Amino acid sequence: MKIDTPTYTFTSGTLPLLISMPHLGTHIPAPLQTGMADVAGIRQDTDWHLDRLYAFAREMGASIIQAKVSRYVIDLNRPPNGESLYPGQTTTSLCPMDTFRGEPLYLPGHVPDDAEQARRLETYWRPYHEQIRTELDRLKALHGAVMLWDAHSIASVLPRLFEGRLPDLNFGTADGRSCDPAILSAVVDVARTGPYTHVVNGRFKGGYITRHYGQPSDGIHAIQLEMSQRLYMQEDAPFSYEPDVAGQVQPLLEAMLRAGLAQLSVTRAGAV
Repeated sequence: MKIDTPTYTFTSGTLPLLISMPHLGTHIPAPLQTGMADVAGIRQDTDWHLDRLYAFAREMGASIIQAKVSRYVIDLNRPPNGESLYPGQTTTSLCPMDTFRGEPLYLPGHVPDDAEQARRLETYWRPYHEQIRTELDRLKALHGAVMLWDAHSIASVLPRLFEGRLPDLNFGTADGRSCDPAILSAVVDVARTGPYTHVVNGRFKGGYITRHYGQPSDGIHAIQLEMSQRLYMQEDAPFSYEPDVAGQVQPLLEAMLRAGLAQLSVTRAGAV
């Protein structure tokens, strides 16, 4: 089954695996563009090309939900009440006002007011999350447990957000609260076999999706992977996909997903 809406594209699969890509979208509705600064048109903070990078997952049998709307319109991975996920650290909000580099997204007098932000929440944010909830419930009913993989990517150097160069693979489980440790360990053990650096619950511990839906006691295990974009694309405009480079990391991504699913089966059996 495939669902295509103004906010997202969703394809249902057969495995107990849902992959979410909340920052893949690039669409900014024309009425909003008129009040936005030129830098917004570059869409530089997009999680570019994750649909191509994870194309193998559809053949595996994963369910996949991919955002269409840009995170500059509304951030699908932020809490609906706008609270900060990283108190005391620089981050962007539910309706971002600036880029990761601190550049204003709106022209003077065009910053969205509370009413406009509420409209975007209902129009874009809620449908995405309703689909996540529906699919998690479906997969859990079929399989007894499910793994939610929240897929992200980011430029490897962003001084405003973190010091130095970001590790290649950044796993987040809300400091261990969103996923059974054995499932995470199975995934990370595979990551160690590759040539890439990695960290667990470092600068990126998982956003709203990981923290909200990850309920190991209820059979839902959520892992966020924030990947350095240099592993598969050009980090500067025009942000081109690099198939040869991507082809080196894709087998590792698939192996990590399969390892997580194998351990999910073991964990589920042990809970019965």
